[in-house]
Amino acid sequence: MGKPVGDRVVVLGGSITGLFAASALSDAYREVIIVDRDEIVGVREPRRGAPQARHINGLLARGARAMEELFPEITSQMISAGCPQTDLSGTVRWYFNGLPLKQVRAGLTNVGCRRPILEHHVRERVQALGNVTFYQRYDLTGLEFDAAGTRVVGARVQRRDGGTEETLQADLVVDATGRGSRTPVWLENKGFGRVAEEGSKIGLGYVTRHYKLRTDPFGKDHSIICVANPELPRGAIFTKTDSGLVELTTYGLLGDHPPTDPEGFNAFVKTLAAPEIYEAIIEAEPIDDPVLFRFPTTLRRRYDKMARMPERLLVLGDAVCTPNPVFAQAQSLAALQALALRDELRAGRVPDALEFTRTVGRIIDPAWGLTEGINLSFPGVEGKRTRVWKIMQAYMHRVQIAATRDSGVTEAFMRSAGLVDPVEALMRPSMVLRVLRNSGAARQPESVQR
Repeated sequence: MGKPVGDRVVVLGGSITGLFAASALSDAYREVIIVDRDEIVGVREPRRGAPQARHINGLLARGARAMEELFPEITSQMISAGCPQTDLSGTVRWYFNGLPLKQVRAGLTNVGCRRPILEHHVRERVQALGNVTFYQRYDLTGLEFDAAGTRVVGARVQRRDGGTEETLQADLVVDATGRGSRTPVWLENKGFGRVAEEGSKIGLGYVTRHYKLRTDPFGKDHSIICVANPELPRGAIFTKTDSGLVELTTYGLLGDHPPTDPEGFNAFVKTLAAPEIYEAIIEAEPIDDPVLFRFPTTLRRRYDKMARMPERLLVLGDAVCTPNPVFAQAQSLAALQALALRDELRAGRVPDALEFTRTVGRIIDPAWGLTEGINLSFPGVEGKRTRVWKIMQAYMHRVQIAATRDSGVTEAFMRSAGLVDPVEALMRPSMVLRVLRNSGAARQPESVQR
């Protein structure tokens, strides 16, 4: 442990965001308490408090690197435990606008596993830190403020089996409770004003099923992903995962949701741009029934625009921003926020609450801007389509066409999508020329490299 900046920190929420935060906090506080409404220690299956845990979740390339920074050697540990490794542009078979992209290995690596297994591996590393305590099956009932009402000094919690309410005194409280966070209500009640919100009504619904395969549609690949587009607002992620299973999440936007009966589910999959997915699942052994999750709107809470915040309160992860889950940004953004928190603490200071909301905002901005722009490419999604947006969308469409013919464009595209490079990297003159040269309408895309 480095030089402590405080005695106790309370982390509200024990999912991925809370666990990433605990790693960053453990060197700076003598005691870290993680509070969660579920039983989480030792759990390797989906839990009630994380409804998305039954569906595909994952880290982008930059998020995987951030996780490795927080927990050195965790990637190799997970691979040794049977989680397959992938390369975002080299072993993922991408379909955009119904066409396969050229592939190239580019070091954009990640480890594939179901979300409960990822949480299990991360949680084991947090447990090994030594100064972390888990308060399991506790409800959060409120924040505790000082007499002046300007500083958070703890959190009020209550056992779910009917125990009495108690206050956990803390030098810092971190809200990692996800989209259902009640911090906006508590802040408004304390006179801090209303937290502004923004987002898009995308009407997303996705259904997941797990299989054991009898045929191999992957070859050298790890995943097959077809991305929804305005002409066919349906997509899927079909991937190898832990325990020798494959995981299929298929989705539709604007209310076009996959059915949950097996026949209807299969018929939906048959309409996708990647025919090999359907051909594989009709021969495979299903492990479970299809499960639906609805995601009506994206949401961003603009804490970064607040005039003031109470001292010693930080808000992270989905409690701040839940982008379109199709683009798998949420866990990666949480990891990057945890690294920013660690940097602050290693400088020997407790983060200023208001300034740190702006740091979190700067981390979110590029990812949010990219995917909200993509959401607006679907005509049924409401929102302002500016001239700049139209130019950007036209260019990104050409990037996708060029990537069906030039693996170098695929690499650059996936480095931006994986949050490794800013999207501006795709606008460098040499890349623009490459995109224009390979996106002419007269040329026919070549088949994907297998």
